Amino acid sequence: MNSGYKANPADSKAHGDASWQRRYDVDWLRTLAMGLLIIYHVAISFQPWAHKIFFPKNEQALEGLWKIMSLLNIWRIPILFLISGMGVRFAMERRNWKQLLKERTARILLPFIFGFFLICPINSYIAMKFYGWEIAYLPNPGHLWFLGNIFLYVLLLLPLLIYLKNKPENALWRILAKIARRPWVLFLAALPLMAEAWLLDPDFFVLYVLTPHGFCLGMICFATGFIFISLKDLFWQAVENIRQVALAAASLLYLVRLFAFRLEDVPHLLVSCESMCWMLAILGYGSLYLNKPSARLAYFSKAVYPVYIIHMPVQHALSYYLLPLQMPPVFKLILLLAGTFGVSLLLYEYLLKRLKWVRPLFGMKGL
Repeated sequence: MNSGYKANPADSKAHGDASWQRRYDVDWLRTLAMGLLIIYHVAISFQPWAHKIFFPKNEQALEGLWKIMSLLNIWRIPILFLISGMGVRFAMERRNWKQLLKERTARILLPFIFGFFLICPINSYIAMKFYGWEIAYLPNPGHLWFLGNIFLYVLLLLPLLIYLKNKPENALWRILAKIARRPWVLFLAALPLMAEAWLLDPDFFVLYVLTPHGFCLGMICFATGFIFISLKDLFWQAVENIRQVALAAASLLYLVRLFAFRLEDVPHLLVSCESMCWMLAILGYGSLYLNKPSARLAYFSKAVYPVYIIHMPVQHALSYYLLPLQMPPVFKLILLLAGTFGVSLLLYEYLLKRLKWVRPLFGMKGL
């Protein structure tokens, strides 16, 4: 899940290309995207359908939150896959394919397996107790489902990724480099998303979890991220140039969903286009304002992955005691947000990162 890469002088000389500098904005966007997922998960407990996906549900819903959640929903998962593809391209610049697979196995597959059998069943157990359902041990991918997807993308696409990386002068790169000089062409990246949604025609565009649509959409975004990064400065200059248009288009398409369709039965082609516009806008503004080092980034970019892995049992445990209390739902939402982030960060700081044998289980390197 690591993203940016900073080439040392020896690396730059060896590769003959000094342009592979660390992208702090990619690190920031990865960190912020996973943080948004935690916020989204907390908000689910205040939706009337929370119980259907094993989330403790507050008796009084905050259905107005859905307007914000729906805005995030169409790009929050796709951009994670896109950033993961970017991370693989950075990693391939300093690793051969065996080293890449070894690193991705340690960083992605091991935490996924650990979470499948030991973390996510805790979430299910707390939900079953909350609702008074029959207690059972249920191994499941839970909130870590996308890690399994990412690992499979690496395995399935690795021969193609190696070829593209080792053949920088192939016809595809020459064509992409040429058209990337026209910034508006980046909007064509929406076409594969639109084609996928049209061909598979899912019941809901945002139904990503363990569905053929979610798997195929994720693979497209993963490959798109790899290609974007491979274009180097051409991409970043282009995406900065179109950021305002992309933001305006994404906002307009969201308003169409909100007012013309009431967020229901929206044509998939429209949603696919909006999704890519949001991602291009975010990448453009991120490149302009976030591509700089900071002490906060250094800390949170390391903390966000283990915090994300542990946040769900923390959130469910807090929900178990907090949601039955008699208080306004907005106060519960604020307390649950603060508690989930606060307790998860404390567990990371004083437990997870300090125990050598625990660190690999949460995607961290050993001490």
